[in-house]
Amino acid sequence: MLHAPWKLAVAVLLALALSPVPPAFTEPLYIMPGNVQSRWVSFENPAGETGAGGQANRGAKGAAFKTIKAGEETVLMAVTGSGIVHRMWCTLSQRAPVDLRSYVLRMYWDNADKPAVEVPFGDFFGAILGEIKPFENAFFSSPEGRSFNMTLDMPFRTSARITLANESGTDLNQFFYDINYTLQEHATPPLYFHASWRRERYTELKKDFEILPALPGRGRFLGAHIGVIGHPDNLGWWGEGEVKIYLDGDTAYPTLVGTGTEDYAGTGYLQGEYAHRYQGSLLIDNVNHCYAFYRYHVPDPVYFHKDIRVTLQQIGGAMQEFVKEMLANRVEILPISVGAEDRYVNLLESDPPKSLDDPDVPYGWTNYYRRDDVCATAFFYLDSPVNPLPAIAPVEARVEAIGERRAAH
Repeated sequence: MLHAPWKLAVAVLLALALSPVPPAFTEPLYIMPGNVQSRWVSFENPAGETGAGGQANRGAKGAAFKTIKAGEETVLMAVTGSGIVHRMWCTLSQRAPVDLRSYVLRMYWDNADKPAVEVPFGDFFGAILGEIKPFENAFFSSPEGRSFNMTLDMPFRTSARITLANESGTDLNQFFYDINYTLQEHATPPLYFHASWRRERYTELKKDFEILPALPGRGRFLGAHIGVIGHPDNLGWWGEGEVKIYLDGDTAYPTLVGTGTEDYAGTGYLQGEYAHRYQGSLLIDNVNHCYAFYRYHVPDPVYFHKDIRVTLQQIGGAMQEFVKEMLANRVEILPISVGAEDRYVNLLESDPPKSLDDPDVPYGWTNYYRRDDVCATAFFYLDSPVNPLPAIAPVEARVEAIGERRAAH
């Protein structure tokens, strides 16, 4: 029989064994790895050089922040060697939604000319649609809604370069940051971290929105930050669309498919606000029809060996009278199914498709194709430091309708 101290020890070991380990702490904290050097870069030590930090103002906090002029791109990190970026923290004086959409974060690995990461600053850090709130999850956090934190391993083999571009048209008066990394060799060639952003205003009827367009290579899809601004003509619930992941040669139909948008974000039967480790919903504004959520595939890894494509169906739902009202008003929608208490009817399985006025169609909740303003930041690891995805959209396309919210009465 185990005595009390042993029982406690066994319980602790079991908890550690069963708990997911944060990515930057894969080794036990008490193990000293060989030939690993800790470094920070900030405006106080922009090159991360040994014994060179905090020299401005004779060591009395002289370079904590920098003004980034309108149109300027500032280098935040430029180091050579092999290593891993583990953490990034920032805060800044201008945090309005349009500002956070106007600043562009770029990351380059191993002297590549094309960035592996090219995303709006806010959307990357969880301020989806430019809206920052206090939250915490496995990779990103903002303890009080005023800072931007990331803890996620991003390896490099010969160099790492990170920049921030101010495309807002106004000077960013104060930008503070530090990036924490280690210089170390890799036992095996690592996958490279990538992030891409895209937006459609508005999506095309019956066509799935691409969270991650078709991407060749070998790697791992890590997840996405997704934002939706509902089309003003639409009535009802926006989130009936399924996430579909096409893997390794899938064409017409995917290997991986979900059951609904709020289901993908880990909840069900509509969606409120919450922030959990691997799934969350940070913005639900039913007055202005603005929504933001995230999902990370850590406990359920998504690997690809030849190619990948990730999409979100553009489907909503409402009770039948609201769908008929939209049809009468010539809103661009297409009913696809009706669910009643005793049966469920797929309208598109008939040729031609059944209408809501068909006597065989019951009254009930009606799903329908719709069009909305959708954006996504996709996170993935790839076996190359570059990806073939298109460059980020110009600032005018990124900021349209961002931050245009009215208060609920």
